[in-house]
Amino acid sequence: MAAVTVLAVAAGSAAAPPPGGEEPPGAAELREQLDDLVAEGAVGALVEVRDGRRVWRDTSGVAERDTQRAVPARGRFRVGSITKTFVATVVLQLAGEGRLRLDDPVEAWLPGAVPDGRRVTVRHLLGHTGGLYDYKRTLTVPPDPAFLDYRSRTWTPDELIGRAVAHPPTSAPPGTAYAYSNTGYLLLGRIIEEATGRPYAREIGRRIIRPLRLHATSLPGTYPRIRGPHMRGYVPVERAGGTPLVDFTEMNPSLFGASGEMISTAGDLDRFFAALLGGRLLPDHLLAEMRTPSFGGRTYGLGLAWKETACGVTVYGNDGDALTYQSWSFTTPDLRRHVTVALTPDHRAGLDDSVDALLDTAFCG
Repeated sequence: MAAVTVLAVAAGSAAAPPPGGEEPPGAAELREQLDDLVAEGAVGALVEVRDGRRVWRDTSGVAERDTQRAVPARGRFRVGSITKTFVATVVLQLAGEGRLRLDDPVEAWLPGAVPDGRRVTVRHLLGHTGGLYDYKRTLTVPPDPAFLDYRSRTWTPDELIGRAVAHPPTSAPPGTAYAYSNTGYLLLGRIIEEATGRPYAREIGRRIIRPLRLHATSLPGTYPRIRGPHMRGYVPVERAGGTPLVDFTEMNPSLFGASGEMISTAGDLDRFFAALLGGRLLPDHLLAEMRTPSFGGRTYGLGLAWKETACGVTVYGNDGDALTYQSWSFTTPDLRRHVTVALTPDHRAGLDDSVDALLDTAFCG
């Protein structure tokens, strides 16, 4: 399906689109790259580029297999690990309020939850240096058909954490290696609850979602559906005679919890990262902590990631993989340009390199 392009003006701007719908530099190449993503391994894809007050949106592919239904340019999607940046922001806000310290041991907040919890700190959890086994490695994964049993199952954070800590640490002592672990963010969700007396989702809502008016962003808990316009997501499942794609759009997101349950849109993610990097959510010293590599030369700090573009500009944000949805959202340091990409993979090929090329075009064009 041919790409569909929308040129708009961000809310609050009095300007009108130029006659003929003038496109930003690199728009033709972006459109071609988005179509290539679909040809390479996506059912549907969208991109949103914000440059100052101007917004350009493009879509390719279809919102649902075996239909001609267009991808909604402003549609919602599961953002996966971009959730972690929201969780990290709340943890850093609590540190700024003196309600916890980044060097607090996990044992002080969650006694007995983690072996050697006196040496694993909040900072380690934020930066993936705690050496905790990733609970996702204990789960059945596609194309095993048993994965479909997770569609309706409710998991508790403690259950998933328990599965992880039954395995030995990936490094010891804590702080001596980087190893991405979703388990750490389940623990951070629990620490937020202990520090505030409220669920982490409620704290994200009252501290970030409502103040920034992120009306299309939610933490659904156990609710399986995606409200509003959205692409449908799929997983490959082994069946007699092949491995077809099975619709897995509706699923119980407690499987991800604080490590990745959020649903959002490109516009809301752009607004969030602009507010975060613009200093509206954290004081300068804590934002600097977030932007400092958690280990060695890693491009990951305390819940925040960054990329070096082809034109030498470092962009900040995060990416997420919710299995049926993949997303990337990044912003230039001067907050002038924001780019978000989301797609529903068909699992034929990894698309990270192609998305990186698209981001280069969007930021450097």
